[in-house]
Amino acid sequence: MKYFFKLNIISMLYALIVFIPFELMLNVYRISRLTEWSIGTVNILTSIVLLAAFIGGTMLIYSLTQKWLDQRKANLIAAILWLPYFVLFVFAFAFLFPITYGGDDPNPVIGLLAMGGMLCYPFYILLLNSIAMWKDEEIAD
Repeated sequence: MKYFFKLNIISMLYALIVFIPFELMLNVYRISRLTEWSIGTVNILTSIVLLAAFIGGTMLIYSLTQKWLDQRKANLIAAILWLPYFVLFVFAFAFLFPITYGGDDPNPVIGLLAMGGMLCYPFYILLLNSIAMWKDEEIAD
């Protein structure tokens, strides 16, 4: 049962790693309006947070996968298990912070970028889990 909880925590972290940058990208106009920063400044800060979340999250998930999860092929379920958490985060964010001003609607291009990222993200998870399992196997030999 402990393994199941650890796998769910790691899947939740996978969802957070992709949720935070996506929400920042989708809410550029809202952040710009509320902070009175220019859109260029918000885009630069969003890009920095996106890279930091991706790099820091990758290192965190890699180390947690090696520490918490054994060499099981069930670790690869995380490539699917992150999606319900991501949907839950999106619905919770949309419920807590609804768009009340029409000018805050995101560009359609951001939606295309988000869809492309969502299609590639499970392969990233599979690759990261495979590398973590391969390194554990190499250390055990």
